[in-house]
Amino acid sequence: MKRRDFIAGLGMTAVAPHLASAQRAGSPVIGFISTRSPEEATPHTNAFRRGLEEMGYPEGRGVTVEYRWANGDYGRLPSLAADLLSRPLSLVVGAGDPAAQAAKAAGVTIPLVFVVGHDPVHAGLVASMNRPGKATGVNFFTGELGSKRLELLCAMAPSTRPVGLFLNSRFGIESAEQHRKAVEAAAKTLGRELVVQDAATDPEIETGFDALVKASVGGLVVQNDPFFDSRRNQIIALSSRHRMPMIAHIREYPADGALMSYGASLSDTYRQVGVYAGKILRGAQPDDLPVLRPTKFELVVNIQVAKALGLSVPQSILVASDELIE
Repeated sequence: MKRRDFIAGLGMTAVAPHLASAQRAGSPVIGFISTRSPEEATPHTNAFRRGLEEMGYPEGRGVTVEYRWANGDYGRLPSLAADLLSRPLSLVVGAGDPAAQAAKAAGVTIPLVFVVGHDPVHAGLVASMNRPGKATGVNFFTGELGSKRLELLCAMAPSTRPVGLFLNSRFGIESAEQHRKAVEAAAKTLGRELVVQDAATDPEIETGFDALVKASVGGLVVQNDPFFDSRRNQIIALSSRHRMPMIAHIREYPADGALMSYGASLSDTYRQVGVYAGKILRGAQPDDLPVLRPTKFELVVNIQVAKALGLSVPQSILVASDELIE
């Protein structure tokens, strides 16, 4: 059973007498720019579509969506954002911190709906969480749970071996450093050495794993970063090859073969983004839609992977789990 609740109600907004001024005659058009790739993001894009449909905007019938995918290459985002914003759009969705920042840097003047992991006020995307201004969305802040993920991983793999941390500090250096310090403090409390690897390219993921194996790492925490999500299959395959227990922030990791995850539901987050987009198309102003934050988090454990790694799932983990993948 999954428990997913967000603060702030998402009740239906009353239909305005006219659509927002940015919306043109006929089907409105949404620009969607993502740091990720369309294949691995499919469950979340589908959730976004469900949110739109809940508000009366089924894609292809009630609304058109133009997608731009960076495929994990953040350097492509400025040109993708510029191209997207040159088109007649009703609003734009920024899926991921770098994508939202690219839309902002490109001078977006239409409503922006985002899903970001960093503090959107500190990042300059919104004026405040309650009265955000011309942009709003969901602050998927699960990076703050890095220390908790390490605790859960060490409960599953209780040894004296070092533990590893994958970071991407090429975007959001400050948040990556905060994440490292939080996990480092937890490792010290648990009496485990921490080995940190920074990776922002496919080869760096490969060499990072080689370094972790050389350091005899007995478990890995993966930072919540869109680049790592876009390379999820590569990371899972390497952790499996090296028999390295791994924990990440969303259930898609254990669903695809990692050991476990702890965080909020990213699918539900994207659905909320679709709902907010639909509300704006119906006439709501972004400033009247508070930035949402998840308040419930799910622990997901892949039992088959645990068995393959020779790990016994502690009773405390079994009781705390929201989903056990058999």
